[in-house]
Amino acid sequence: MQWFGKGSDNIEDRRSSGGGKVALGGGIGVIIVIIGLFLGKDLTGLVNQLPITTEQTSGKKGSSANDDPEKKFVAGVLESTEQVWVGQFNQLGLQYQQPILVLFKGGVQTACGGASSAVGPFYCPGDQQVYIDLSFFEELKNRFGAAGDFAQAYVIAHEVGHHVQNLLGTSEKVQRARRNLSEKEYNKLSVMLELQADFYAGLWAHHAQNLKDFRLDAGDLEEALTAANAIGDDKLQKQATGEVVPDSFTHGTSAQRMYWFKKGFESGDFNQGDTFNTSR
Repeated sequence: MQWFGKGSDNIEDRRSSGGGKVALGGGIGVIIVIIGLFLGKDLTGLVNQLPITTEQTSGKKGSSANDDPEKKFVAGVLESTEQVWVGQFNQLGLQYQQPILVLFKGGVQTACGGASSAVGPFYCPGDQQVYIDLSFFEELKNRFGAAGDFAQAYVIAHEVGHHVQNLLGTSEKVQRARRNLSEKEYNKLSVMLELQADFYAGLWAHHAQNLKDFRLDAGDLEEALTAANAIGDDKLQKQATGEVVPDSFTHGTSAQRMYWFKKGFESGDFNQGDTFNTSR
């Protein structure tokens, strides 16, 4: 993909803030690493329970997007999501509130608590911010074979999709329902929430093609679908433990994640993204 705009100003670079590396104690670290393989995990209530200590790290000094290619790319993707969602919310008669995207290294403190890079990119509804340690993109490429800039853009767009859900009240409804559900029942709702964020990522890609500063390259769609396939619950569980436990799924299978991203991309129709009332 190519983006010719100046990039979003809603980027907060904490990579040199000394916010620290978050060290996880005991076996909980292994669990978090596995969770970290999933994109878009809502960490509300989870990260607050982690026994963490912070270690000071120098990180790298904050830089402008002009002399930091990675930051420039992220700012460009975020700007394109802003333009698309402003338009979509206008059609709904609503005003889109742009999220802040926080770049961090090692660990970060959020309104949802402290989190390690091991949890992967995530959205915190408490402060309406997206958090990304850019080293995740290397993990995505080297460990899961999901290389390419559009695979990375899909990750960002998915997290912004959670922001959209938060603004529309969808996330809050799911959290309220959690109080009266078993873990198995809640996991099903979590899957629906994640698949909708995948749909919203596809919706972004569909409408971004009409932006004056955006251009899709050959193979971009395949890159996003490869990423969606790589992070399905079934594939990740099989890789981690050799077993697949459907009742524990929280993000959806590889097939489901690819289906909903592609549906958003092909339809571009916000109304077709109701993952809560579907058999898929």
